[in-house]
Amino acid sequence: MRRRDVLTGLGSAGVLAGAGAVAVYGLPSVDELTGEAESDEDEPRDPLELETVDAPGSEAGETLVPEPGRPTFIDLFATWCSPCEKQMPALAEAHEQVADADVQFVSVTNEGISHDELAAWWDEHDGSWPIAVDPAAEVSARYLESGYPTAVTIDASGQVLWADDGVKSTDELVDRIETAIDASAEGADG
Repeated sequence: MRRRDVLTGLGSAGVLAGAGAVAVYGLPSVDELTGEAESDEDEPRDPLELETVDAPGSEAGETLVPEPGRPTFIDLFATWCSPCEKQMPALAEAHEQVADADVQFVSVTNEGISHDELAAWWDEHDGSWPIAVDPAAEVSARYLESGYPTAVTIDASGQVLWADDGVKSTDELVDRIETAIDASAEGADG
């Protein structure tokens, strides 16, 4: 009898996991199941309009992410995320190092906290560049790797050049941002 209970429990867990995957990722198309679907993951997508928050280095308003015609660096973060807090000093230094370059540098969160709470967290962690909120999690759906923080560089044509999660060094961030700047300059020349 116990064996039957264990097998039933395992089967139920599998059904729940499958239902969770369908809820998160949707049902696959026939093309996806047959392997005939062409991936458009590398294709540039239309920019998303996000609300920016009044905080140090950021003005209340709106911005397009990525900004058309400009290389873009996106930091996807959450205030509850300890690695995101650890990432802030490297982000601040990277922002300072690329400040003279023509690059959009923006941090984005999809948390449902107030703008005042977000601005206070930003100030406490020495943020000094634009911060945007994405309540529909559209930016996260496009660019989030497996976790927070996720760093993304996009060239001026909207092509994602790099996306990776985890805490990064200043040098790695600057190198990836400069790669997007260089690719954008080459695209403009060619």
